[in-house]
Amino acid sequence: MSIASAVLAGVIFLAGVAMFQDHLLYYPERASVEEMQVVSRGLAAWPTVSDFRGLLAEPDVPARATVIVFHGNAGHAGHRDYYAEALAPLGLRVLLAEYPAYGPRAGSLGETSLVADAERTISLARELYRGPLLIIGESLGAGVAAAVSARQRDAVAGVLLVTPWDKLENVARHHYPLLPVRSLLRDRYDSVTNLASFGRPVFVAVAERDRIIPAHFGQALEAALAPPKRLSIIAGADHNDWLLRVDDHWWRAAIDFLLAGEAGRSPG
Repeated sequence: MSIASAVLAGVIFLAGVAMFQDHLLYYPERASVEEMQVVSRGLAAWPTVSDFRGLLAEPDVPARATVIVFHGNAGHAGHRDYYAEALAPLGLRVLLAEYPAYGPRAGSLGETSLVADAERTISLARELYRGPLLIIGESLGAGVAAAVSARQRDAVAGVLLVTPWDKLENVARHHYPLLPVRSLLRDRYDSVTNLASFGRPVFVAVAERDRIIPAHFGQALEAALAPPKRLSIIAGADHNDWLLRVDDHWWRAAIDFLLAGEAGRSPG
């Protein structure tokens, strides 16, 4: 192969990476609302079936806060009913937000689309429910949560980030060290910058043996944050099994930390 041919092949390859990066970052699963409800064991469509934005679990007692969960890059919100199982018994209303182009929802993929849609979800939740609002983001959802919490700072009482990164660029460089990722990436998900002036409690949970988003990226994010903040390293956990390594005490401690500044407010 000539030098010119090699250069051309390289350019074509890089152009392909740039064009198809959505397929490297997002793995949406399409499903109807009814199928998602079956998978989630009967959670309610929110706010309605016709205007579907996620799945809702109400606690058995008056909710002391509302939690909006932004999930990881694969599947759909119906696969995340474990958040409802963990948090509803703590007296929390749990909303599993769905992204555009996931599940039954129309829309486009990408940071701009997902974060703008997350803003609308938060605004609607604030209209419908009283009391504190907490945001949880897992993996890709941690990037969405960081960005939307910065934009909706006055509406958000605290944020829990599970297996997060500091900047998507750093994770991309870790996995593709030979590529000029800074030039190729369209979506940035720069959580360090997004949360730089957030000023609300942030609980950062990293998986000690995470092979997808290595723990040091989440630790770097926590180190860059201003107080109040807390870091939890989930011992022995990989990216997708962290849930099996936390218990009710862990969940309660995380939520109590996030709500510490909200004591005395009436339930919604």
